[in-house]
Amino acid sequence: MPTTADPNRVTHVGRRTVLGLLGVGVAGIAVGAQVDGAVGGVLTKVSSSLGGLGALLPGADNFRIYTVTGTIPTVDAASYRLVVDGMVERPLSLGLDDLRIRLPRTKLVHYFQCVTGWRVPDVHWEGVRLSAVLDAAGVRKGATALRFFSGDGEYTESLTLSQARLPNVLVADRMIGDDVTPDHGGPVRLYVAPMYGYKSIKWLDRIEVTDRIVPGYWENGGYPVNAWIGG
Repeated sequence: MPTTADPNRVTHVGRRTVLGLLGVGVAGIAVGAQVDGAVGGVLTKVSSSLGGLGALLPGADNFRIYTVTGTIPTVDAASYRLVVDGMVERPLSLGLDDLRIRLPRTKLVHYFQCVTGWRVPDVHWEGVRLSAVLDAAGVRKGATALRFFSGDGEYTESLTLSQARLPNVLVADRMIGDDVTPDHGGPVRLYVAPMYGYKSIKWLDRIEVTDRIVPGYWENGGYPVNAWIGG
Protein backbone atom coordinates (compact mmCIF):
# COMPACT_ATOMS: atom_id res chain seq x y z
CA MET A 1 0.00 0.00 0.00
CA PRO A 2 1.46 3.42 -0.91
CA THR A 3 2.36 5.66 2.00
CA THR A 4 1.58 8.95 0.22
CA ALA A 5 -1.99 9.51 -0.93
CA ASP A 6 -2.72 11.01 -4.33
CA PRO A 7 -4.15 14.50 -3.56
CA ASN A 8 -6.40 14.33 -6.63
CA ARG A 9 -7.98 11.03 -5.72
CA VAL A 10 -11.56 11.04 -4.49
CA THR A 11 -12.34 8.63 -1.68
CA HIS A 12 -15.59 7.15 -0.49
CA VAL A 13 -16.48 8.36 3.01
CA GLY A 14 -18.80 6.38 5.24
CA ARG A 15 -20.93 7.81 8.04
CA ARG A 16 -18.81 6.35 10.86
CA THR A 17 -15.57 7.75 9.49
CA VAL A 18 -16.76 11.33 9.11
CA LEU A 19 -18.60 11.24 12.42
CA GLY A 20 -15.26 10.24 13.96
CA LEU A 21 -13.50 13.14 12.26
CA LEU A 22 -16.24 15.50 13.42
CA GLY A 23 -14.91 15.51 16.97
CA VAL A 24 -11.52 16.66 15.73
CA GLY A 25 -12.92 19.32 13.41
CA VAL A 26 -15.20 20.98 15.93
CA ALA A 27 -12.19 22.23 17.87
CA GLY A 28 -10.98 24.02 14.76
CA ILE A 29 -14.36 25.63 14.21
CA ALA A 30 -14.49 26.92 17.77
CA VAL A 31 -11.05 28.52 17.59
CA GLY A 32 -11.60 30.00 14.13
CA ALA A 33 -10.17 30.08 10.64
CA GLN A 34 -6.60 30.77 11.85
CA VAL A 35 -6.20 27.20 13.06
CA ASP A 36 -7.47 25.54 9.88
CA GLY A 37 -3.94 24.51 8.96
CA ALA A 38 -3.40 22.87 12.32
CA VAL A 39 -6.72 21.09 12.12
CA GLY A 40 -5.84 19.86 8.64
CA GLY A 41 -2.64 18.39 10.02
CA VAL A 42 -4.50 16.57 12.77
CA LEU A 43 -7.04 15.27 10.26
CA THR A 44 -4.23 13.98 8.07
CA LYS A 45 -2.77 12.04 11.01
CA VAL A 46 -6.17 10.66 11.94
CA SER A 47 -6.94 9.71 8.35
CA SER A 48 -3.64 7.86 8.01
CA SER A 49 -4.66 5.62 10.88
CA LEU A 50 -7.96 4.94 9.15
CA GLY A 51 -6.40 3.36 6.09
CA GLY A 52 -5.92 5.97 3.38
CA LEU A 53 -8.44 8.70 4.10
CA GLY A 54 -5.59 11.17 3.68
CA ALA A 55 -6.55 11.04 0.00
CA LEU A 56 -9.29 13.50 0.91
CA LEU A 57 -6.77 16.17 1.86
CA PRO A 58 -6.57 18.48 0.00
CA GLY A 59 -9.15 18.66 -2.79
CA ALA A 60 -9.33 20.96 -5.79
CA ASP A 61 -9.15 24.76 -5.29
CA ASN A 62 -8.47 24.29 -1.57
CA PHE A 63 -11.68 22.30 -1.19
CA ARG A 64 -11.62 18.72 0.05
CA ILE A 65 -13.68 16.53 -2.21
CA TYR A 66 -15.98 14.05 -0.49
CA THR A 67 -18.28 11.43 -1.99
CA VAL A 68 -20.53 9.00 -0.11
CA THR A 69 -20.84 6.61 -3.06
CA GLY A 70 -17.23 6.35 -4.25
CA THR A 71 -18.08 7.94 -7.62
CA ILE A 72 -18.46 11.43 -9.05
CA PRO A 73 -21.65 11.76 -11.11
CA THR A 74 -21.11 13.29 -14.55
CA VAL A 75 -24.16 14.96 -16.07
CA ASP A 76 -24.23 16.47 -19.55
CA ALA A 77 -24.99 20.17 -19.17
CA ALA A 78 -27.27 20.15 -22.22
CA SER A 79 -29.50 17.44 -20.75
CA TYR A 80 -29.44 18.56 -17.12
CA ARG A 81 -32.82 19.10 -15.43
CA LEU A 82 -33.67 20.32 -11.94
CA VAL A 83 -37.10 19.04 -10.89
CA VAL A 84 -39.13 21.08 -8.38
CA ASP A 85 -42.22 19.23 -7.17
CA GLY A 86 -44.23 18.28 -4.11
CA MET A 87 -46.46 20.95 -2.56
CA VAL A 88 -46.21 23.44 -5.43
CA GLU A 89 -48.73 25.03 -7.79
CA ARG A 90 -46.52 24.65 -10.86
CA PRO A 91 -44.10 21.71 -10.89
CA LEU A 92 -40.92 22.71 -12.68
CA SER A 93 -38.25 21.02 -14.76
CA LEU A 94 -35.45 23.55 -15.14
CA GLY A 95 -32.49 23.35 -17.46
CA LEU A 96 -29.34 25.45 -17.28
CA ASP A 97 -30.86 28.00 -19.69
CA ASP A 98 -33.76 28.47 -17.29
CA LEU A 99 -31.37 29.12 -14.42
CA ARG A 100 -29.08 31.37 -16.44
CA ILE A 101 -31.52 33.33 -18.61
CA ARG A 102 -35.11 33.04 -17.41
CA LEU A 103 -34.67 33.44 -13.66
CA PRO A 104 -33.04 36.39 -11.84
CA ARG A 105 -29.34 35.92 -11.25
CA THR A 106 -27.34 36.81 -8.16
CA LYS A 107 -23.68 36.71 -7.07
CA LEU A 108 -22.25 36.13 -3.63
CA VAL A 109 -18.74 36.07 -2.15
CA HIS A 110 -18.62 34.04 1.03
CA TYR A 111 -16.52 31.38 2.71
CA PHE A 112 -17.33 27.67 2.64
CA GLN A 113 -17.10 26.05 6.09
CA CYS A 114 -16.96 22.28 6.51
CA VAL A 115 -18.21 20.79 9.77
CA THR A 116 -14.91 18.91 10.12
CA GLY A 117 -13.02 22.18 10.55
CA TRP A 118 -11.58 23.31 7.22
CA ARG A 119 -12.63 26.53 5.50
CA VAL A 120 -12.18 28.07 2.04
CA PRO A 121 -12.39 31.90 2.23
CA ASP A 122 -13.83 34.31 -0.32
CA VAL A 123 -15.46 31.81 -2.66
CA HIS A 124 -17.27 33.46 -5.57
CA TRP A 125 -20.71 31.92 -6.10
CA GLU A 126 -23.24 32.65 -8.82
CA GLY A 127 -26.71 31.33 -9.48
CA VAL A 128 -30.36 31.85 -8.60
CA ARG A 129 -31.65 32.45 -5.11
CA LEU A 130 -33.57 29.41 -3.92
CA SER A 131 -36.41 31.76 -2.98
CA ALA A 132 -36.74 32.76 -6.66
CA VAL A 133 -37.04 29.11 -7.68
CA LEU A 134 -39.73 28.59 -5.05
CA ASP A 135 -41.60 31.67 -6.24
CA ALA A 136 -41.53 30.36 -9.81
CA ALA A 137 -43.03 27.06 -8.64
CA GLY A 138 -45.59 28.63 -6.28
CA VAL A 139 -45.44 27.10 -2.80
CA ARG A 140 -48.80 25.75 -1.66
CA LYS A 141 -50.42 26.55 1.66
CA GLY A 142 -49.33 24.19 4.43
CA ALA A 143 -45.80 23.66 3.11
CA THR A 144 -43.09 24.17 5.73
CA ALA A 145 -39.91 22.51 4.46
CA LEU A 146 -37.88 21.34 1.50
CA ARG A 147 -36.16 18.08 0.72
CA PHE A 148 -33.19 18.00 -1.66
CA PHE A 149 -31.93 15.07 -3.72
CA SER A 150 -28.50 14.46 -5.27
CA GLY A 151 -27.76 12.92 -8.63
CA ASP A 152 -25.53 10.39 -6.87
CA GLY A 153 -28.70 8.55 -5.82
CA GLU A 154 -27.80 8.54 -2.12
CA TYR A 155 -27.37 12.01 -0.66
CA THR A 156 -30.36 13.97 0.58
CA GLU A 157 -30.70 17.18 2.59
CA SER A 158 -33.38 19.40 4.11
CA LEU A 159 -34.19 23.00 5.01
CA THR A 160 -37.18 24.67 6.55
CA LEU A 161 -39.05 26.98 4.21
CA SER A 162 -37.90 30.04 6.16
CA GLN A 163 -34.26 28.89 5.96
CA ALA A 164 -34.63 28.27 2.22
CA ARG A 165 -35.84 31.82 1.67
CA LEU A 166 -32.75 33.44 3.17
CA PRO A 167 -31.05 35.70 0.59
CA ASN A 168 -27.72 33.85 0.81
CA VAL A 169 -29.09 30.42 -0.13
CA LEU A 170 -28.37 29.77 -3.81
CA VAL A 171 -29.03 27.22 -6.48
CA ALA A 172 -25.52 27.66 -7.85
CA ASP A 173 -24.23 26.81 -11.31
CA ARG A 174 -21.01 28.83 -11.14
CA MET A 175 -18.28 29.03 -8.48
CA ILE A 176 -14.64 30.13 -8.35
CA GLY A 177 -15.10 32.03 -11.63
CA ASP A 178 -16.29 29.10 -13.75
CA ASP A 179 -19.09 26.59 -14.18
CA VAL A 180 -19.45 24.26 -11.21
CA THR A 181 -17.35 21.20 -12.04
CA PRO A 182 -18.47 17.61 -11.38
CA ASP A 183 -15.99 17.37 -8.48
CA HIS A 184 -17.62 20.41 -6.87
CA GLY A 185 -21.13 19.08 -7.44
CA GLY A 186 -21.94 20.44 -10.90
CA PRO A 187 -23.56 21.25 -13.08
CA VAL A 188 -25.80 22.56 -10.28
CA ARG A 189 -25.42 22.43 -6.51
CA LEU A 190 -26.97 24.09 -3.48
CA TYR A 191 -25.01 26.67 -1.47
CA VAL A 192 -26.32 27.49 2.02
CA ALA A 193 -23.96 30.24 3.20
CA PRO A 194 -24.92 30.40 6.91
CA MET A 195 -24.73 26.63 7.46
CA TYR A 196 -22.03 23.97 7.46
CA GLY A 197 -21.09 22.47 4.13
CA TYR A 198 -23.05 19.24 4.38
CA LYS A 199 -26.24 21.28 3.87
CA SER A 200 -24.92 22.51 0.49
CA ILE A 201 -25.87 19.36 -1.40
CA LYS A 202 -23.89 18.58 -4.54
CA TRP A 203 -25.24 17.30 -7.89
CA LEU A 204 -28.64 18.77 -7.07
CA ASP A 205 -31.35 17.35 -9.33
CA ARG A 206 -34.60 17.54 -7.36
CA ILE A 207 -36.26 19.80 -4.79
CA GLU A 208 -39.40 18.50 -3.09
CA VAL A 209 -41.59 20.94 -1.15
CA THR A 210 -43.03 19.16 1.90
CA ASP A 211 -45.10 19.74 5.03
CA ARG A 212 -42.38 18.51 7.40
CA ILE A 213 -38.61 18.21 7.76
CA VAL A 214 -37.19 14.91 6.53
CA PRO A 215 -33.65 14.47 7.95
CA GLY A 216 -30.94 14.15 5.32
CA TYR A 217 -28.13 11.65 4.76
CA TRP A 218 -25.74 12.84 7.48
CA GLU A 219 -28.53 13.87 9.82
CA ASN A 220 -29.69 10.26 9.90
CA GLY A 221 -26.17 9.52 11.14
CA GLY A 222 -26.24 12.06 13.94
CA TYR A 223 -25.50 15.47 12.40
CA PRO A 224 -27.71 18.41 13.47
CA VAL A 225 -30.69 19.17 11.24
CA ASN A 226 -30.15 22.88 11.94
CA ALA A 227 -26.52 23.32 10.92
CA TRP A 228 -25.91 27.01 11.67
CA ILE A 229 -22.21 27.83 11.64
CA GLY A 230 -21.20 28.51 15.21
CA GLY A 231 -24.68 27.61 16.42
